Amino acid sequence: MGSHATMPASGPAIGSAALPAESALRLSGIYCAACAGIIEGALMAQAGVLQASVNAGTQRASVRFDPARTQLAALLDAVRRAGYGAVPDAAVGARTQRRDEHRSALWRLFVASFCAMQVMMLATPLYLTAPGVIAPDLRQLLEWGAWVLSVPVVLFAAGPFFSGAWRALRRRAISMDLPVAIGIGVTFVASTGAAFDPGGRFGHEVYFDSLTMFVSFLLLGRYLELRLRHRAAEALESGLDALPDTAMRLRDDGVAESVDVGRLTVGDRVRVPVGQAFAADGVVIEGATDAGEALLTGESTPVRKEIGARVVAGSMNLGAPVVMRVQQAGSDTRYAAIVELMRDAATLRPAAARWADRWAAPFLWTVLVLAAAAAAVWSVIDPSRAVWVAVSVLIVTCPCALSLATPAALLSASGALARRGVLLRRLDALATLANVTRLFVDKTGTLTTDQPRFAGVDVIGATSIDQDQLLRRAAALAAWSRHPLASALCAAVPAQSGAEPPWRSVREQAGAGLEALDTDGVAWRLGSAAWTGTVGADDASGLSTWFGPAGAPLLRLTFEETLRPDVVAAIAALKADGVVPHLLSGDSPGRVAQLALRLGIAAAVGAADPWRKQEEVRRAQAAGEVVAMLGDGINDAPVLAQADVSFAIGEGALLARANADAVIVSNRLGDVVHARVLARRTVRVIRQNIAWAAGYNALCVPLALAGALPPWAAGLGMALSSLGVVLNAARLRR
Repeated sequence: MGSHATMPASGPAIGSAALPAESALRLSGIYCAACAGIIEGALMAQAGVLQASVNAGTQRASVRFDPARTQLAALLDAVRRAGYGAVPDAAVGARTQRRDEHRSALWRLFVASFCAMQVMMLATPLYLTAPGVIAPDLRQLLEWGAWVLSVPVVLFAAGPFFSGAWRALRRRAISMDLPVAIGIGVTFVASTGAAFDPGGRFGHEVYFDSLTMFVSFLLLGRYLELRLRHRAAEALESGLDALPDTAMRLRDDGVAESVDVGRLTVGDRVRVPVGQAFAADGVVIEGATDAGEALLTGESTPVRKEIGARVVAGSMNLGAPVVMRVQQAGSDTRYAAIVELMRDAATLRPAAARWADRWAAPFLWTVLVLAAAAAAVWSVIDPSRAVWVAVSVLIVTCPCALSLATPAALLSASGALARRGVLLRRLDALATLANVTRLFVDKTGTLTTDQPRFAGVDVIGATSIDQDQLLRRAAALAAWSRHPLASALCAAVPAQSGAEPPWRSVREQAGAGLEALDTDGVAWRLGSAAWTGTVGADDASGLSTWFGPAGAPLLRLTFEETLRPDVVAAIAALKADGVVPHLLSGDSPGRVAQLALRLGIAAAVGAADPWRKQEEVRRAQAAGEVVAMLGDGINDAPVLAQADVSFAIGEGALLARANADAVIVSNRLGDVVHARVLARRTVRVIRQNIAWAAGYNALCVPLALAGALPPWAAGLGMALSSLGVVLNAARLRR
């Protein structure tokens, strides 16, 4: 993610005339939406903090503060005192934190799963034999063995649940960890009492097997969620690979030295070889070249860069070596601004998370009050059963099936999509996709490929040579170049042995075209209008080239962008399904309008920079539409993060893929249509699962309160309910 820096923000002076500063933090230890509120409260309690926003999904925090009253170190300490991990949003610290977090989660899962299997082995004889068959002393020995194996599960593997509950209580808040921790603790204590004192107040039934399996399943879910988050973070960091690690800086004596890109400053002269990305924003001061800016601006045609032309960091030098003078470096570049814009969009908490925040606490309090009330009532009716009734209520009301209802269906659907070449980065994107009403789609690299297609030829000069022969001559000359238009011409006009003139003294002028001499010594040119001497040429699309003797062109060769094979069918299917397509591109307005007409898209915006794209999406969202975005370039990253659901082409930029909800590795737009169909099926399965889980609770909670459902039956019912949810969700894999 690049090195982090605390940057001054625009705005009036605060306090001691210091400008506010903004910092991004990478967090760890977050397991539910309530944790975000706890961290925000800890940050806002710190003197000098003006604003704090925490996104539990991305585990990032954005903090705006007065540097005269507090420092970054104090913010990190405030988060850590709240019981969570925090480091500046830098690649090295974040990678170290992820490695430690992954190792800890994996060890806890291993301990819980291994011990659960051993406990189940010891509990099996007690389940399979009739009462009285196993001698009391042997039964107690088996229970003691189960207790020994349950101790590391409770003290080590279940640690995150107890620590999460304690963190919430210290902040006078409540999280999903609290009822889970209470259930684990009460079950362990009561089972321990029953194991070591079968005739005591806890009775003689133990539930170490249910306890260890319960912890194992919860840890497995958290581990899978952790891996998804880590892969997304790693992909985002890889997005900065578009910039080179080093640059060739020219000293005053003209000697070039290799320096780290982070050491470049305004005014430095940098030599940029062909095939390398520009390391900073600046202007060309020596040489001329073509720059590929498709991933930054959406412009598919290489842009000519003469002396004095501006170049941007992250664009590719395609033509010839040049020397540039740095005007903006590091975090001041346009590339860094796009990355930061994307991060801001990713930090915003979605509406679904805010809804969960509102309802989490009331639901959890209801569960705790219900269990406590059951224990109080039964302490009067039958004190020996009070604890077990409370445990039964906690177990039966544990929202396992309810919590699995959505993720199980989403995981099954994501597996089915992965087999088709669509990788989901955010599982709940499917639920959003089912309700999408408008699709914003990029053009270059998304609807079209990088290779143009030869469209036709016009004779524009008087000549005795027929058109076909001229076309073959142009193709023979084009074979000397690797320019996309030249390659398209060669592909459309196959070479014929003996039919082409023996071109000699061929040379290529970067950004202009080719020149060669024929057998009579006449110079012929293939290239731009200015290069060939064409007068009054109209090439707004940038997809034309001219051919003929220098100063007297004879042919105009036109090309068109090549659509991906299934684009037309995919757009038509989406329109038939009620989705309004909207073409949004950084390419020239004329070319965008032409493509929109070909595809039957009514709404199209050209020459759109990343900020304009994001504004178009925000406007649609403000009008109440559910917006999807499909793109591929670095310039699409901010709008991909802003959209309700987003797709990135697998061939696109790493930064775009890192911020999309799904990556179309297959590069088939038809898979977006398939994903929407599957999304609707997924929503139906989720509703069925929720109805099943709610029905189970409606039936079993009264039984648990009435004391007619012992803890073992509550645990079995919870397991069967969860199994039913998982099996129903597995249908989506077909």
